Amino acid sequence: MVLSGPPDPAAHAELVRITGLPAEQLEKLYWADRLAFDAGEVSGQEFWRRIAREAGLKLDEAAIENLVRWDSRMWMTVNGRMLDWQRKLKEHGVRTGIISNLGDTVHEAMMHEFPWLSRFDVLVWSYQLHLIKPNAAIYRYALERLGTLAGETLFIDDKQANVDAAIAIGMKGLVFTTVDKLRADLIAAGLDTELPLP
Repeated sequence: MVLSGPPDPAAHAELVRITGLPAEQLEKLYWADRLAFDAGEVSGQEFWRRIAREAGLKLDEAAIENLVRWDSRMWMTVNGRMLDWQRKLKEHGVRTGIISNLGDTVHEAMMHEFPWLSRFDVLVWSYQLHLIKPNAAIYRYALERLGTLAGETLFIDDKQANVDAAIAIGMKGLVFTTVDKLRADLIAAGLDTELPLP
């Protein structure tokens, strides 16, 4: 929800259609076990098998694969203005990286759909490390890979808890809501003297 946009409603509607569950029930089941998926404790397929078991659904493997595919597609919207800003940062010699809580099948889909991922210096995917934000270890791992000190690194996330965790280990941090708000926050923090603005 920084580089990506809101979940694709059409893809979400397909998840509802395939499961046959009311949207509210599906949402409850979806988020109950999502952290295990993001932490790499279960695969995308097992994540959906668990939901099916919890809901008492009899879904064959073809249906499970369809759910995996639509789940991945749901997270494929992008924030073009933020991608443009990342390009500006790179042009100014700023190292950039991604720390993302996501599971294996979503990552696989992103690698096929998003060639711009290769523009980032460091890519940190939670499922590969069995660590999820806001665990401090995932930020320290990213800093080591980036080769930057915490105090010279800015972390941006849409969740306050994730930003607070970054700040707790000495990083600068901003909560993302919109590009315009981020621009204002960068100016307020005095970072417009160091960074190009989005």
